[in-house]
Amino acid sequence: MDNKKHNFLIGLIALVSIIIIVGVIGILALRPEPVLIQGEVEAAEYRVSGKVPGRIEAFFVDEGEQVRKGDTLVFIDSPEVRAKLAQAEAARSAADAQSRKAQNGAQTEQIQGAYEMWQKALVGEDIMRKSYERVKRLHEKGVVTTQKLDETEAQYNAAVATAKAAKTQYNMALKGARQEDKDAAEALVARADGAISEVNAYLGELYLTAPADGEVTAKFPKAGELVGSGSPILSITDLSDMWLTFSVREDELTGLTMGKIIEFYAPALGKDNTYQAQITNIQARASYATWRATKTNGQFDVKTFEIKARPTMQVPNLRPGMTVILK
Repeated sequence: MDNKKHNFLIGLIALVSIIIIVGVIGILALRPEPVLIQGEVEAAEYRVSGKVPGRIEAFFVDEGEQVRKGDTLVFIDSPEVRAKLAQAEAARSAADAQSRKAQNGAQTEQIQGAYEMWQKALVGEDIMRKSYERVKRLHEKGVVTTQKLDETEAQYNAAVATAKAAKTQYNMALKGARQEDKDAAEALVARADGAISEVNAYLGELYLTAPADGEVTAKFPKAGELVGSGSPILSITDLSDMWLTFSVREDELTGLTMGKIIEFYAPALGKDNTYQAQITNIQARASYATWRATKTNGQFDVKTFEIKARPTMQVPNLRPGMTVILK
């Protein structure tokens, strides 16, 4: 009998132990896992592109190289721009010649010719004046008719007008071009200078320079390929301007406020290496990022918020695109 009680007691203890073990396992299995907030490292990126279409003649940097702001990166060859410069310079020469002509006035030979024509007209006027006076005296004596007097007077008046016109032409030759013509010629020169300046500005765009300090992370076309105006050629990443981006549901935002210092680690740098960052921006994502409830019992729609944080100090070997975990 004692044996049976002993066996029963052992069995009972074993059963209770099994129940306890199963219960502990169930509790551990059903316990919710801690929320894991995962993000990504981002950095300021600059796309290098040119205003002038052409063919890439040479790259002066390779991917992975560090560059400083103003360093020459690539040369684009554009024969069309050089041809436009030649056209602009030729137009400038023509406008300059036209301006000099307007400023200098008529040539000496033209002035002399106008003077001779005036003198000739004066001689003709003097002859017609004497003829008119002679015919007028004869008309007073009744020798010539009134018609003859009228014809001679008309010829005399015509000679006077011709002399005045010749004098005007001579004065114009002495004075040179009108002020309006001079101003127009100067405006043509200024327009030609502007065209040359414009083409020279495009020539300066054939050599593309780095817009900021950073690392060359991508080269899109290859040397010898044609590129259009505004086509991206290089990508430069500023590794000194990096931040972390997390997507967090609004019901998990508790404690994540503007200016708060958070801790994170990057799996690529080791889980034991933790760093700090400060939250600099919190904003709601677009409506497509809203999590919709599928039940009505105590559930509600929640939005996804984007949190940006900047490391409080430089993190060695941290690169854009790395995964970061919020602790």
